[in-house]
Amino acid sequence: MMTIKKAIHALVLSAALLAVPALAAAQPPATEGFVPVEDLHGQEEMPAAPLVAAAYGVAWAAVLIYLFSIWRRLGTVEREMAEVSRRIDARSRH
Repeated sequence: MMTIKKAIHALVLSAALLAVPALAAAQPPATEGFVPVEDLHGQEEMPAAPLVAAAYGVAWAAVLIYLFSIWRRLGTVEREMAEVSRRIDARSRH
């Protein structure tokens, strides 16, 4: 019973994976002749500068967060190493 379920699931998954490229390849019908850009309606224009600034901002924020996390972990390791060194010194004195 379980193998039949697995086979059905595999067939459904295979059919879905095969259908996705076919759906993605479907293109809308071509327009007749040349259409100037000025005649196209309903398209929005967005300047690239805000998008580039936002991308750089996100990238720098990610770098700074990463560096901050490394700095904190390094501090933790240094404290642990100081504690281990202190314990070793205390043991070697006894």
